[in-house]
Amino acid sequence: MKEKENILYTMVIFSENKMGILARIVTNITRRHINIESITSSVSSIEGIHRYTIVMKLSEERVRKLTAQIDKQVDVLKAFYYTNEEVVYQEIALYKIPAKTFYEGDTSEALVRKHNARVLSIEPEYIVIEKTGHYEETEALLDDLRPFGVYEFVRSGRVVIVKPMERLNSYLATIENSQ
Repeated sequence: MKEKENILYTMVIFSENKMGILARIVTNITRRHINIESITSSVSSIEGIHRYTIVMKLSEERVRKLTAQIDKQVDVLKAFYYTNEEVVYQEIALYKIPAKTFYEGDTSEALVRKHNARVLSIEPEYIVIEKTGHYEETEALLDDLRPFGVYEFVRSGRVVIVKPMERLNSYLATIENSQ
């Protein structure tokens, strides 16, 4: 039997903002030997509800089962999963490079323009550059900056807006109507 293809899925989990919920969610994922590619958390569009966005590479069958398990967690209101085609997403990356690379020619400045990045901070020893985009875009700028020396690099987890209307609102409305 052929094994199902693993692709990137974005799981969006809504809960009350209670201590320990993220640890339980992560434990649920890692005990199944699933690697988390990125994770972010924030408030949601609904007051009092927190949102976790977790990106994982796995088969649809596994993500479906995992979503059902996380849905059963106490304090989880609802969990959904999406493919890349169903979401609009971005990441942000920050790069700290030597300031002398900007002073010694136009090459690094041209790279910033080429990658649609921006300079956030200019200090005597270093410059901080910001790039927003998909993983491949932030990685491409990192690769181009490496020859100049990169003191620090950090990339955020994925933040997403789902293309279908947010299903949590519909889900909460059905619960409210059934009570």
